[in-house]
Amino acid sequence: MTSLDAFPARRQSRVWSKLRRNPSALAGAAIVAFFAALALLAPLLPIADPLATSWSAIRKAPSAAHLMGTDEIGRDVLSRMIWGAQASLMAGVISVAIALVTGVPIGLLAGYFGGWTDTVISRFTDALLAMPFLIMAIALAAFLGPSLMNAMIAIGLSAMPVFVRLTRGQVMAVRTEDYVEGARAVGLGHIDIMWRHILPNIVPPLIVQATLTVATAIIAEASLSFLGLGQQAPAPSWGSMLNVAKNFLSQAPWMALWPGAAIFLVVIGFNLLGDGLRDALDPRED
Repeated sequence: MTSLDAFPARRQSRVWSKLRRNPSALAGAAIVAFFAALALLAPLLPIADPLATSWSAIRKAPSAAHLMGTDEIGRDVLSRMIWGAQASLMAGVISVAIALVTGVPIGLLAGYFGGWTDTVISRFTDALLAMPFLIMAIALAAFLGPSLMNAMIAIGLSAMPVFVRLTRGQVMAVRTEDYVEGARAVGLGHIDIMWRHILPNIVPPLIVQATLTVATAIIAEASLSFLGLGQQAPAPSWGSMLNVAKNFLSQAPWMALWPGAAIFLVVIGFNLLGDGLRDALDPRED
């Protein structure tokens, strides 16, 4: 396989065929698509204002007027759930994008050049990996200040070492392939070789890891919002909704039920999709 043939049309067809035959992957894709559609269409849906309060509808149980009930100051829970999907999914996607943009180039340098470059980067990565992911995210978010953007930056930087390690390992596996040696022989520079010949061949495992990491990032964002370090009130977020709901579990359990169920479902969806992609993109199965 040459670098220009890293993901040919025939292999794409096999990947889609495998995904279509994988019920769990299809279920995961459907769950992710459902929540993504809710987040994207939130401004267009005929739902109540997520910030509108009603002192006559405080902690009302689910009914025809409020399908998921209301919260502690009379806001519609369904509306806040739908708008909260924007914060959670955006946090997951942007955090992983930050991790990819920062981690992949560093891993490329470590795996391609080796030597002292690899030693320095690897030791630094090991030190970061030794710290629990969520603890690092909380520390960075507390340092940067409470906001959704800072939470996404903290989560992305905390996830970066995983992509550094994965990229390094993949690059070391392909840097001695014939097409890479051929590129060196014709005089291509290091950047051209890494960008045009190595990176395209390590994309599949990065896609799988990114999909699985989105689920982790969503949980991290919910955790940071629960602690007051993520999305700030009154903007809706599933984590901040759970933070408020914990005070009313006996009087209004629906306030915690819906955001908790949404986090569970979307995380399950991304994990199922990631597992399906891992099986579909495995070259040993071609």
